[in-house]
Amino acid sequence: MSQLAAQLDVSTATVSLALRDNPAVSQETRKKVQALAQELGYIYNRQAASLRTSRTDIVGVVVHDVLNPYFAEVFRAVEAELEAQGFTILICNHRDEIHRQRNFVQVLQQQNADGLVICPSLGTTSADIDAIVRSGTPVTVICRDVDGATAPSVRGDDFRGMYEIATHLIGEGHKSLAIVGGRRMTSAGRDRHGGFLAAMREAGLTPVADIPELMTLTDGRNIVDQLLALTPRPTAVVCFNDLIAFGVMAGLSKAGLKPGVDMAVTGYDDVDGSASWAPALTTVKNGSDEIGLQAARAIKALIEGDEPPFQRLLIPPRLEVRASSTGG
Repeated sequence: MSQLAAQLDVSTATVSLALRDNPAVSQETRKKVQALAQELGYIYNRQAASLRTSRTDIVGVVVHDVLNPYFAEVFRAVEAELEAQGFTILICNHRDEIHRQRNFVQVLQQQNADGLVICPSLGTTSADIDAIVRSGTPVTVICRDVDGATAPSVRGDDFRGMYEIATHLIGEGHKSLAIVGGRRMTSAGRDRHGGFLAAMREAGLTPVADIPELMTLTDGRNIVDQLLALTPRPTAVVCFNDLIAFGVMAGLSKAGLKPGVDMAVTGYDDVDGSASWAPALTTVKNGSDEIGLQAARAIKALIEGDEPPFQRLLIPPRLEVRASSTGG
């Protein structure tokens, strides 16, 4: 940095800011510094800088399925907000395997990451989260709760969202409903299942099938034969997420049935493409952008030593009624 500063006749502080693209330095100076740094092969030593500032400006984001568009949307929102504040984001896909989650957390801490945003794996306990907090790494939990954990959490109101979907289907005249998917050991799986059952109880109905653990489009496609073999056959299938719903609709079409006409199908999350699927998918908008934004604000506050803006935050759901449940 001293060499760059001497050649350009600026201070090392200016060089440091310019290399981090800080707007406190004019755009012209930033370009000159960055161009010379590239010419000389300079690489910013983040570890050396962290010794001076006690900060690395690194935040880890941990989710369980990066292939699910919903989590991609949440991550994009977290990333956009934190990058605007000068942070670099590292992402881990733990695949709901707690050992992968623990390994990633350990590596983050070894790199002195400033904070962690985590959608916890199956099997994560309050002791796991609290151990991270006690080690000095700020944590914010997203999309799934960990009962008893001291870290702030933000997620959608899964109980309310699934209650509204089931109520909608019952209002459409459906009495034979099946619910498929969701890991019931997680807060999302438990609450969506609970919301569905609450609406069914209010209507004096019992599900014709209750099939847990499905999570993917392939799972949805593969379960169709089992659903069609049921007696009575369900007239509506409530899916834990949009991916399962896409698979169910594809499986129904392959079987010669029309989703939304011969059998209603609903999803959850309102991922990109839900409205343009054929038929358009009835689903719940699950606040991916708001969850990501609020998580980013919470982790930034914790990193800076401030009180987080919330401890438990539920983002209200919004039912999106489309042709897959109305036949329209």
